Amino acid sequence: MTESVPLGEVASVFNGKTPAKSEKRAEGHPVLKIKNVGSNGDFGGFESFVDSDFAERHAKKSIRENDVLVLNAAHNADYVGSKMFQASKQVEGAIATGEWLLARSSSERLSQEYLWHWFQAPQTRFQIRNRVKGIHLYPRDVAELPIPLPPREIQTRIATILDKADAIRRRHVRLVEIKNQFARSAYVHTVGHLNPSHGDWEPYTIEALSEDRKGAIRSGPFGSALRHGEFVDEGIAVLGIDNAVQNKFAWAERRFITASKYEELRRYTVFPGDVIITIMGTTGRSAVVPHDIPESITTKHLATITCNKELIHPEVLSFAIHSDPLIIRQIKSFNKGAIMDGLNLGIIRKLEINLPPMAEQLRFVAMLQKARAIEAKSQTPDGSGEDLFESLSQRAFRGEL
Repeated sequence: MTESVPLGEVASVFNGKTPAKSEKRAEGHPVLKIKNVGSNGDFGGFESFVDSDFAERHAKKSIRENDVLVLNAAHNADYVGSKMFQASKQVEGAIATGEWLLARSSSERLSQEYLWHWFQAPQTRFQIRNRVKGIHLYPRDVAELPIPLPPREIQTRIATILDKADAIRRRHVRLVEIKNQFARSAYVHTVGHLNPSHGDWEPYTIEALSEDRKGAIRSGPFGSALRHGEFVDEGIAVLGIDNAVQNKFAWAERRFITASKYEELRRYTVFPGDVIITIMGTTGRSAVVPHDIPESITTKHLATITCNKELIHPEVLSFAIHSDPLIIRQIKSFNKGAIMDGLNLGIIRKLEINLPPMAEQLRFVAMLQKARAIEAKSQTPDGSGEDLFESLSQRAFRGEL
């Protein structure tokens, strides 16, 4: 059985220091803010500086390469503890602001690389999230967490294995980013505003692009019509936010209702080729329902559009909703500047698209499908690499590697 010790026994855990407005300078010693680090841990450059006196007074807040940095304060508590990255050479020496909690090995018993992977482990993230108080994460609470402490040679072996798994995961993430950039460029140049003929195409509302029948644009069921307690282990599938949040259809959590309950809610049925849109939680994501969909309905968190396929290809409509800058601008105008907030059926019906010829639509869809095929070929047998990494991480810190 691997020994566990409180993190604070083998590591220093402390907050950064945010300079006052009067202490900021146009140039000088760099300060690392939350906004300087992307969602994947990519460094985006410094934009805040202090003078050498400030840097010397707060030298203990200076970042070292491979330090673990964790978001410890935010306006939204959901973000606290969720964003973390390992300091690269690019940020070494910068002063971390008070938005960051830093962790650094202080004992020969603990490898810094092992510490980083321990922080990334799902079980550690869960424990950290449980330590959040209001909108803050305090060093003393993180320092109390127990960290398994095998011998250094085993820590090194675990870190090496997880580095390889993480590299697979990161390669896939990068490929997805490239695929998405290509798809957005293909969209705007073939069916979007950068096509030279865009201004000649007739504008249509989404309502006009749906089938000419009642319920072609729908959402629900609402209120007490479908309660969480009515879900069963098998039966008629129920689609939710998780099926569209990636801007492509994906099975995630499986939810079902009985055949008798389905008879009550049949009007919420989704069909192959329907476009589903998230209208609660993470709003404005969309996907096309696949042709092999089993009999299914949606939750109230989704809007569903059955397209008039003689006018618009579902993939074009779906992509427009989540990525067309002109559509996003319209949504912001309806919501007085907020991005994707308050998306509802009324707004969706009014959104306008300059309708491209079907030949251009099919050209875009072919490019989109080719990009998705390349992405699919890059996946490991376990998927994107995320499941592989999490599985290895859980096993590693249970002493099973």
